[in-house]
Amino acid sequence: MDDNARYQVLRNDEDQYSLWPADLEVPEGWHPVGKEGTKDECSAHVDEVWTDMRPRSLRERMDNVAS
Repeated sequence: MDDNARYQVLRNDEDQYSLWPADLEVPEGWHPVGKEGTKDECSAHVDEVWTDMRPRSLRERMDNVAS
């Protein structure tokens, strides 16, 4: 593994996150969130912002049932 590799953080429409090599084209269905750096830096960012691992559609259904 290349410790000098640059990554970017991506998010999909279900609010799920992924790390992606910064020099590759972003796959369809994913969007950059504006964070780029080392794997450790990007992982730390994801750990900070992705606090609920459930897909957005499941969270919304569960919120509607609870209402």
